Amino acid sequence: MNTKINLNSLGYQELENFVTKELLLPKYRTAQLWNWIWAKNCTDFESMSDIAKKTRERLQEKAYLFRPAIEKVSKSKDGTTKFLLRLEDGELIETVLIPSIAKDGNGRVTQCLSTQVGCAMGCTFCSTGKLGFTRNMSMGEILGQVQTARHYLEDTHPERPIIRNLVFMGMGEPLLNFENLMKSLETLHHKKGLAFSARRITVSTCGIQKGLRELGESNLAYLAVSLHTPTQEKRAMLMPKASKWHLEDLLSALEKYTLHARERMTLEYLVIGGVNDTAEDAGELVKICSRLKAKLNLIPYNDTPNSPYKAPSPENLLQFEKKLWAKNITAIIRKSKGQDIEAACGQLRAEYEIAKNKG
Repeated sequence: MNTKINLNSLGYQELENFVTKELLLPKYRTAQLWNWIWAKNCTDFESMSDIAKKTRERLQEKAYLFRPAIEKVSKSKDGTTKFLLRLEDGELIETVLIPSIAKDGNGRVTQCLSTQVGCAMGCTFCSTGKLGFTRNMSMGEILGQVQTARHYLEDTHPERPIIRNLVFMGMGEPLLNFENLMKSLETLHHKKGLAFSARRITVSTCGIQKGLRELGESNLAYLAVSLHTPTQEKRAMLMPKASKWHLEDLLSALEKYTLHARERMTLEYLVIGGVNDTAEDAGELVKICSRLKAKLNLIPYNDTPNSPYKAPSPENLLQFEKKLWAKNITAIIRKSKGQDIEAACGQLRAEYEIAKNKG
């Protein structure tokens, strides 16, 4: 059994306690270590050149640095890159890099992060939901996705594009891993580390009561809500576990959610052909959007193997959008990326497991 401590899973105060109480070192060593781990993306103690050799040897005896290992990489023709990552206990999770070009012409990347191994919510349209729930991820595993992706970009891209935005929209429900989510957000904001601002981070939830208010009051991230349906009846069909918190109660909580100047929450709406893309659905969605300070992302469903659902036709999708715009609702159709590499959450892991079992 490994009794060493993985420093990647320690928040700043925890690291300071380890440095001063376990290693009996001066407090300033904390800032040095933190900077090497998070700002410089260091993978081993030996590379920490401004730390004395004896101190590095003590670190080797008491601690280690672990980040998720790349099991498989799939790259789309549109530049989207999906990783299957192996955690320390052998569990597999996914993260995705989505490229874009900034106004200055430089490459920018948005990374989609997972927070749980699998997911307990069981949404009927979601590949991750079919995998079931295994466990929560630690802070080191959550942010290790960023570390691994940064290292990959440095090795494979001469121009070294910047991971500019982070979206907690991968495998799992972030608010069901609230303690490690908040710990991750605090670490992301630390000025001596990754130094992300709140406007560069979005946390997506399907609507979990516990932790929602605290997330808003923290001012650590923007909020996205996976709405996907405008009625409680369809919510119960598509999102059976999330629907236990009634849609009306969720909307009431969102009306009270802490938003700052110029800030709007995002409503994510997965448009499924013949299920939630009717004129009646659009009318109900208008009522919801009129109650909230929000923008609406319309996401066309990706056809997946053995799914009972289908993508909306392009014509119906445009008609649905027009009905919303006609009522002055800010609705944007989000172009699906990575369709040729199973970029929907859980698809890559599911395909990998099937292929492994056949082998």
